[in-house]
Amino acid sequence: MYRCEIISNKSVEEDIKEALEQYIPGILYTTIPLAYGRGGNDYKLGTTTWPETNFVLTSYVEDKDLETVRAIIKAVKDKFKSEGIKLFVVRAEEL
Repeated sequence: MYRCEIISNKSVEEDIKEALEQYIPGILYTTIPLAYGRGGNDYKLGTTTWPETNFVLTSYVEDKDLETVRAIIKAVKDKFKSEGIKLFVVRAEEL
């Protein structure tokens, strides 16, 4: 099992969720709908100066679904090249 954490520009949230639900039926996830921070070259602070924001989606997926998650995020990144979209993956163990 893997913990997948997606941190992305709020503008592509629905695209990511729809793709995950379409290609991994029954996927379970949690979202933090509003996340502030600094990435690469800019800030996402929801302020007048830095108006954009991010969201965070976390899901625990079976080994067989990991490559699908990677492919989905790659496809969304390819479609929205100027949006910040990151996927972090770590091995997880349910105790």
